[in-house]
Amino acid sequence: MCGICGEVVFNGSQADVVRVSRMADAMAARGPDGMGVTQRGRVAFGHRRLKIIDLSERGTQPMTDMALGLSLVFNGCIYNYQELRSDLIGRGYSFFSTSDTEVILKAWAEWGKDCFSRFHGMFAIAIHEHDSGRIHLARDRFGIKPLYLSEANGRLAFASSLPALLAGGGIDKSIDRVALHHYMSWHAVVPAPRTILNGVRKLPAATVRTLEADGTSSEYTYWEPRFEKTAEDLARSADDWRDEVLESLRTAVRRRMVADVPVGVLLSGGVDSSLIVGLLAEEGQKGLATFSIGFEEAHGEKGDEFQYSDLIAEHYGTNHQQIFIPSSELQENLPGAIKAMSEPMVSYDNIGFYLLSREVSKHITVVQSGQGADEVFAGYHWYPKLSGSNSPVSDYATAFFDRTDAQMTEAVSPAYHCARDESLAFVEEHFARSGAADPVDKALRLDTNVMLVDDPVKRVDNHSMAWGLEARVPFLDHELVELAGRIPAEFKLAQEGKGVLKEAARKVIPSAVIDRPKGYFPVPALKYIQGDYLDMVRDTLSSQAARERGLFNEVYLQKLYADPTKYITPLRGSELWQVALLEMWLQAQEV
Repeated sequence: MCGICGEVVFNGSQADVVRVSRMADAMAARGPDGMGVTQRGRVAFGHRRLKIIDLSERGTQPMTDMALGLSLVFNGCIYNYQELRSDLIGRGYSFFSTSDTEVILKAWAEWGKDCFSRFHGMFAIAIHEHDSGRIHLARDRFGIKPLYLSEANGRLAFASSLPALLAGGGIDKSIDRVALHHYMSWHAVVPAPRTILNGVRKLPAATVRTLEADGTSSEYTYWEPRFEKTAEDLARSADDWRDEVLESLRTAVRRRMVADVPVGVLLSGGVDSSLIVGLLAEEGQKGLATFSIGFEEAHGEKGDEFQYSDLIAEHYGTNHQQIFIPSSELQENLPGAIKAMSEPMVSYDNIGFYLLSREVSKHITVVQSGQGADEVFAGYHWYPKLSGSNSPVSDYATAFFDRTDAQMTEAVSPAYHCARDESLAFVEEHFARSGAADPVDKALRLDTNVMLVDDPVKRVDNHSMAWGLEARVPFLDHELVELAGRIPAEFKLAQEGKGVLKEAARKVIPSAVIDRPKGYFPVPALKYIQGDYLDMVRDTLSSQAARERGLFNEVYLQKLYADPTKYITPLRGSELWQVALLEMWLQAQEV
């Protein structure tokens, strides 16, 4: 787990090492254990290292194999690198390190683009072929590891974070109106390749982009989740699916134990993270470090779920740390959490992950986390509403979207309006694709391919890496996701969602955690904005920078100021926090 960056020039000039160094410096938190920058004419690569596998200097990046004529930078972890290494040794390759980085180099030499389909893991990779001059950029199946791009004036720059690209300079910082529509409608989800800035794009998940020496490029998608069901799938019983899910999840958790340092768990107290703890205990892991976080209550809403995380910690005898954040500390750390975001994200648990990661990083450098289970196993409230729906696009938008297109017009200044309802059109096009006949499967496919990538996993990466902490997500093991796609919706929707996963969990963890009301990462102070928080957002939205930008209609803002607790979105978010967060992020990034 690290940070990567680089520059490729197509106009006959040399790559700018100083610019790449600035980008690498901006990602110091992602890789506090080392920095490297190399140049080969028109190509320069930069890297920040967090030592997880092969702690020696032999694992340093950028990594070059002169015999193969290849260089690369890599962010992430290849969990099956040892098996691949053995295979490659059998094919005649020799290794100078024990790192997964070197395995990628040899795997590319042996299999080319097909190597990415062989990897179990999370990754963003840039490979330079010295002889041809080609550059290959690749991202893992779920976009767990980010890769931002900027193309202008015969130059392409890339980095693990958007702020790092900005540090390199030369970026168009104007607002992308379509991305703004997505941000305001789709709970801050902005699908790839767009970002909120016109000058920055992101490589889609499960995508390889090849750049030729003359600047032309091509892309292909090497994986996508499937939702077709065979007759055999439809005939399987609930118990059969339960047992298959449990065995696949055991494998996923086992894979993510690979490290040369200890691995802990972010324990929210929900079924997902509790199940990870239980499976690690089954694997015989002793003295497992687990961590939970909670906040002060507000507006009568509780701000922690310690009773459930404590139950699991006591049951398995983990080395548990309960972290409580008072309101004053929450507000004090909001600027840091917002600055750490590569894109503006409104979910309240951003600050939770940021502060939790800060504390966890004082003890260990790798954790497993429960993100992805709701998107893969249908745990959210909108999935049952889609069962048998005759209007799945409309029903999905009604349950998920923060605003209708008409409400967008009320909120956003005319200069930023779009000619059509871009967010609804995106969902409509996605739902219309072949391969998912059931409305529930259409939503699961969209959420797995798009929403999951540009909300939960981005959130975890940004805030864990802000403190040099690697977070691994076993529920996004691609073989587990492929299995889940074959399970008929009825088994996933059972028991108010995630039925088949809950049944698997009953064979491992206490039922009290499984049968509890569904929780989430509660931060009530950011939902019911009052007092100092109201002053803070009002000051932000009335600042000179905000007035000059003019994103939002003043009448709309005044309505929100008058009664912030009244305007709560279908996903239990604050409209006022959403607009304030965007302006705070833009100012934090000096846009």
